[in-house]
Amino acid sequence: MTLPSLIASDVDGTLLDDQERLTPRTRDAIYAARDAGAHFVLATGRPPRWIAPVVDALGFAPMAVCANGAVIYDPDTDRIVSARTLSAATLQKLSDLVSRLLPGAGLAVERVGEQAHDAATPQFVSSPGYEHAWLNPDNTEVSLEDLLSAPAIKLLIRKPGATSSEMAELLGEHIRPYGEITFSTDNGLLEVVSPGITKATGVEELARPLGLTAADVVAFGDMPNDIPMLRWAGLGVAMGNAHPKAIEAADEVTAPNTDDGLARVLERWWM
Repeated sequence: MTLPSLIASDVDGTLLDDQERLTPRTRDAIYAARDAGAHFVLATGRPPRWIAPVVDALGFAPMAVCANGAVIYDPDTDRIVSARTLSAATLQKLSDLVSRLLPGAGLAVERVGEQAHDAATPQFVSSPGYEHAWLNPDNTEVSLEDLLSAPAIKLLIRKPGATSSEMAELLGEHIRPYGEITFSTDNGLLEVVSPGITKATGVEELARPLGLTAADVVAFGDMPNDIPMLRWAGLGVAMGNAHPKAIEAADEVTAPNTDDGLARVLERWWM
């Protein structure tokens, strides 16, 4: 592609290495692009409250597409710019589907207030017995009734011992009328957001006011939740460590996140 005007990067498995570190080479490549006038945005499955460590590592606060496109977040002001939510009625329908088709699966939801760190709003709420897919979760456990009682930016479906791929195959066609289903780990965890919402729609929401289109964007990702963005961007780049479906969707494959794959692409234009 010609010189990109906007860089959209996934975070885990893409921007950061496997120890969740930003390497000096990748940071330098991003700074070179910014110094030359390119825009840099994050596009992640993370909720807004998990963006602060990424900002600290970068040394600046880029706009962030969070929760797989459901939230546009400005970490510089800790402000939720926009949020697309699943209604309580939709959450109930999804819960009924999961209960019928995947017995034993646990549910959790992500909610947001006006700020990422809104202490008055319990943001990660899980049902009783929900087994987390990562260490040190910051959840609040509530009854299933309470979990389904308020709008949420994302529903999480967790089935220990299953793979996310298997779960998506089983549930996908049933859930799609009510939301977008994807996953960012194959460890038995699915993520559902509002219909039509993806990382691609989130990045497009940030690009449009800048007068930019997909043709101006280079996007980086590694998992199925990155596929819509990789397909939409003028240049979609999968990491060398990417899921096979992300590699299939990309225009090209770079080195793994552990070998500065993102930097190696940016250095074509800016180093």
